[in-house]
Amino acid sequence: MLLFYVRHGDPIYSPDSLTELGERQAEALVSRMKVCNPEKIYASSSNRAIMTATPTAKALGKEIEILDWCNESYSGKALFYTGSDGSRDWIFRHRESRPVLVSDEVRKLDYEWYKHPFFDKMPWLSDEMARMRRETDAFMLSLGYRHEGNGYIAEHPNNDRVALFAHQGFGLEFLSTLLDIPYSQFATRFDMGHSGMTVIEFSGEGFVVPKVLQLSNDSHLFAANIETKYHNEILF
Repeated sequence: MLLFYVRHGDPIYSPDSLTELGERQAEALVSRMKVCNPEKIYASSSNRAIMTATPTAKALGKEIEILDWCNESYSGKALFYTGSDGSRDWIFRHRESRPVLVSDEVRKLDYEWYKHPFFDKMPWLSDEMARMRRETDAFMLSLGYRHEGNGYIAEHPNNDRVALFAHQGFGLEFLSTLLDIPYSQFATRFDMGHSGMTVIEFSGEGFVVPKVLQLSNDSHLFAANIETKYHNEILF
């Protein structure tokens, strides 16, 4: 199985939508997705994710199945950190919490990174990690792969191609869970740009370890002569 994880295009967060650039990015995905040819298309219940998935779904004649648990509002509510000066940002990005997440002390805590004393004022973190584990496992089981240990048992091995359109903040939490990499390590070191596509392979029978073939690929933007400008800031 191949899982294509696609972040939404350049967003307008309020009201939840896409900018004109974001709409162009969503359209540019179509030619790439025609090659990928997913049999199933899922999207977060957020409008910006649905808008990004819509051109692909129309081009392929597929219905979009909405997954509310992928809505970034849930991850954001749990994983935003409030600094000593009242500033708020994602826990993996905030200038106070980020150094702690990559510290030796947190690394030693592995999957229970949130038990570091620094996060005592965020007691809900354990519940959020459990929620993501539960929802991710249920989703993967519906696709034929049962989570076990640090991998999956292929209960129904398949060559399906599945696309999920969602978010950055949610995506870092989801992918770290899917890949059995502690969130503290994954979210601080990897990222995804607008409409970037990550490809994960589930290959073989029996015990399967998912492999990332590409992370946040934006070749569709380059092919459509759209700037490959990370977060509208860095051109490369």
